[in-house]
Amino acid sequence: MAVREILLLGNPLLHRPCQPVGRDELAGLGGVVDDLRDTLLDFRRRHGCGRAIAAPQIGVMKRLIYWHSDPPWALVNPILENLSAETFALWDDCMSFPDLLVRVARHRTCTLRFTDLSGNEIVRQLADDSAELLQHECDHLDGILATQKAIDGRSFALRSERSQLTA
Repeated sequence: MAVREILLLGNPLLHRPCQPVGRDELAGLGGVVDDLRDTLLDFRRRHGCGRAIAAPQIGVMKRLIYWHSDPPWALVNPILENLSAETFALWDDCMSFPDLLVRVARHRTCTLRFTDLSGNEIVRQLADDSAELLQHECDHLDGILATQKAIDGRSFALRSERSQLTA
């Protein structure tokens, strides 16, 4: 469909919680999902990274995520449950601040519950990379950015300095 502008750090829309998608809205989401996919793929082409994108990052204030996995998923009204007590730290990146890395702690495992575009409820167990990715994307739906979850005041770095960072 179309590559949309990604809202950048400082845009107040990124801090607004999203509205749930109603069952009557499912049939009309195809265009937004296509835009999310096209925008993510364009970002990947230009920056070499990007695994998922949340609707508010393109100014659509609905609880919707496009996850570029195999197969790709449109996650409607995702909910994370059973977050593990075990966490791990990582340098998180975000399409809304592509030159900045933020060190955050994420849960090692969780359960993801969502509706697909056909209205089917899906439940997936996530671990490690997938778990941290979906925690990041669900935070977007709640108006929370990685910058707000930084471990401490020294948990920020420019992407160009990645080789200088310790684990």
